[in-house]
Amino acid sequence: MSYRNKTYVIFDGDSDINNYYLMKAWKNNKNIDFDFHDAHELNTLTNRSQEENTKRKLRERFSSAKQAIVLIGESTKNLYQFVRWEIEVCQALDLPIVGANLNGEIDYDASRCPPILKYADAVFVSFRPKIIKHALDNFCGNYSKYKGQGKNWSYNKSVYEGLGL
Repeated sequence: MSYRNKTYVIFDGDSDINNYYLMKAWKNNKNIDFDFHDAHELNTLTNRSQEENTKRKLRERFSSAKQAIVLIGESTKNLYQFVRWEIEVCQALDLPIVGANLNGEIDYDASRCPPILKYADAVFVSFRPKIIKHALDNFCGNYSKYKGQGKNWSYNKSVYEGLGL
């Protein structure tokens, strides 16, 4: 088994890719305290029209993932071909999941979130570098305390305030 130190990012490749690129920009900005080892850097998807080939490449990315971030946008709830499949793989691999709400919500948002994540022992935060980093460090780093409880997790406003948000 390979060393698992990467973060697998799940997102709507048509609508939310700019937010994924923004996360990569945060990582590269020396003025923002945000870093993650991106599992998507392991290989390149060249032809998304061939589902089985795409899923094979995605499985390769999962092989080194220790956690996942789901970017929850306007259409994420309705994406089954890849987004739901990727979440199912995360759950099968017992990876901690951080749901990052692109609309700024700080909790599970049923109007946008895939139903598979309801009560899935995932933490939900707003799409901001400080709170995502906090969730990766604290929730994912201590996932054994949270898993198996069948809850939606989130941080209260005092955590956001403590982070200067």
